[in-house]
Amino acid sequence: MTFKSALLGATALLALPTMTFAADISFSEVPFAADDAAKRAVTASDKIVIDGTEYAIGYNILARTGDKIGTGTFGALVDETGAIVTEEDGSQALSVDADFTSFLPVGDKLYSITHFESRPGAMYLSELTQDADGKLTPVSTKPIEFKDLGGLWVPCAGSVTPWGTHLGSEEYPADAQGIEMATALEEIDDYYKPMVRFFGVDPAKMDLAQFRDVFNPYAYGYPTEITVSAAGEATAAKHYAMGRVAVELAYVMPDQKTAYISDDGTNVGLFKFVADEAGDLSAGTLYAAKWVQSSAENGGAAALEWVDLGHATDAEIAEAIAKKPAFSDIFEVADLGEGDTCGEGFGASNAEGVKQCLKVKPGMEAVASRIETRRYASMMGATTEFRKMEGITYNPDQHVLYLAMSEVAKGMEGGDKRDLASRDAIALPANKCGTVYELALDDAFSATEMKALISGMPHDYAEDAPEAGNSCDINGIANPDNITYMPGTNTLIIGEDTGSGHQNDVIWAMNLGSGDITRVFSTPYGSETTSPYFYPNIGGHAYLTAVVQHPYGESDEDKLQDAADARAYVGYIGPMPALDAK
Repeated sequence: MTFKSALLGATALLALPTMTFAADISFSEVPFAADDAAKRAVTASDKIVIDGTEYAIGYNILARTGDKIGTGTFGALVDETGAIVTEEDGSQALSVDADFTSFLPVGDKLYSITHFESRPGAMYLSELTQDADGKLTPVSTKPIEFKDLGGLWVPCAGSVTPWGTHLGSEEYPADAQGIEMATALEEIDDYYKPMVRFFGVDPAKMDLAQFRDVFNPYAYGYPTEITVSAAGEATAAKHYAMGRVAVELAYVMPDQKTAYISDDGTNVGLFKFVADEAGDLSAGTLYAAKWVQSSAENGGAAALEWVDLGHATDAEIAEAIAKKPAFSDIFEVADLGEGDTCGEGFGASNAEGVKQCLKVKPGMEAVASRIETRRYASMMGATTEFRKMEGITYNPDQHVLYLAMSEVAKGMEGGDKRDLASRDAIALPANKCGTVYELALDDAFSATEMKALISGMPHDYAEDAPEAGNSCDINGIANPDNITYMPGTNTLIIGEDTGSGHQNDVIWAMNLGSGDITRVFSTPYGSETTSPYFYPNIGGHAYLTAVVQHPYGESDEDKLQDAADARAYVGYIGPMPALDAK
């Protein structure tokens, strides 16, 4: 079996929802990291039982930040010429923020693409070899070129399309209104400034005019698609027609037309894109969800209605972006009236926690819908009250979607100051430990209802307890982030991005029948788990990718003893026997 035929076989299975499970599986439990040694370790399940047969597995590291693979340096950030950019101290910029990593069989070869969630961002294309036992080894790596797209911005999570391409993301796009209103460089958010290195500008030496000359805020915030040729060349595209938000990831349904887009941040929305043609995301209609709450119990539940944001193509939006429009070219702005209402011709928006009345300027509707997507959706009546919306995955066995909400807080609480008094659609009790939701789908893959599946549990531990330093129950999830479903096994994989919730972020395997969860991966101090993604059959073996982002970087920085320990890990749990559904 070639790699390509294995992938196509798995894709075909996703199109045929069934309740027949291919395998009864269970992972060995990874212990809670209770002491300093365990809290510094990367630990994975060492066994998996499939239909009563036990197999040895473990965590296999493919690469770490700075590794030389062939002639490439894995994780080096590059400018538009391909040269490695530098940090303030003059050292080479090597990103520890590895994120989504895909496996892409192409013909008789296997490739991997890895995100580096930085500014400028980077994606690395690596060729892998697979031995008879399923072990994967990288033999070359190189950065993917984004010069013609204005560079890559903060690539976070991602997915693999049913047609075998890499679907990436750009998170936390800049506030174009704030940039337009700035009168001095000091008024520009420092988060944006490192991006100018892509254009050969030194952030420490630039002025406001230089920043504005090279930085186009509307160039970033889109799903990105990477196609790898049989010759091993990667071609990147940004799908402007899918809208501009803080894209955690886009996930394409088996119809190859419907895609769901999660939006990370505060007062954000949930989006659905329906392409004109199957397998082509360059043109289509965009929708934003309206939450119609039916329950506030146990994480909440609601019916979902979809607000039509109109049709657009990548080409027409790319043309508009190239003109470098200002926020004021798109909208008129007015103050909110009593009860957060707006005057004639204006729509109320609370997107990104900014309350304002907006009116789209004549002829700018399509542009507004795609480059100011949250604001446009909000003023059209969609719900922009979600908080920290993260991973998405599809369960073909039960024909449902799962969506992780890292926190239920802020705009998701009733009466929050960021919500419009005239709307306030989501009114839930706060849960700092987060919730994974299940979304019911109709025959056209449109989500109709959303309800909590599993929530984290806040917990106070005594200062002298082994669990001290954890504010969420250590036997439950904390701040769920990226998720993936293992088709045919009734198993949902849940990764964490948590600070105080769990001192050591983990990945869980959830048995959807019993509701039991098993810790299958534990990461060092200050890490985030990223990129759990399941591949049921690549060359006769199954893999669960797992990435350790910024060890010692989000908390417990003082515990770092060797600078080399702060490098990101990119790898997989496995290899396992192929788990194609029956």
